[in-house]
Amino acid sequence: MDRGTVGSANRGRLQVEVRTEGLSEVVTPAGELDHHTADLLREPLENAVEQGRSRLVVDCSRLDFCDSTGLNVLLGARLKAEAAGGGVHLAGMQPVVARVFEITGAEAVFTVHATLEEALEA
Repeated sequence: MDRGTVGSANRGRLQVEVRTEGLSEVVTPAGELDHHTADLLREPLENAVEQGRSRLVVDCSRLDFCDSTGLNVLLGARLKAEAAGGGVHLAGMQPVVARVFEITGAEAVFTVHATLEEALEA
């Protein structure tokens, strides 16, 4: 994984920033989440849970695309976070990304918030 700065990763079409805010690990993917870039999101989500930070907030406001591989990364993170007593909160989904969740029914298994601020306050 290419690391430009601590807490971020970049592989061309996807950048992932990670920060801790209160009890939440905030993960912000920006760009296209697909088969080729999924590990860039999977790794920080799994690392957070392994380090005891099981309340994950994924800020989707800068995510332009998400395919089934990306969806599976989020579903896997949800299972691991819940097993550790936490959960995954999704925030600020763009319509094109929200549509993937709607079509697959995945929106029913995630806590979805309109904004990052709402997700952090929940």
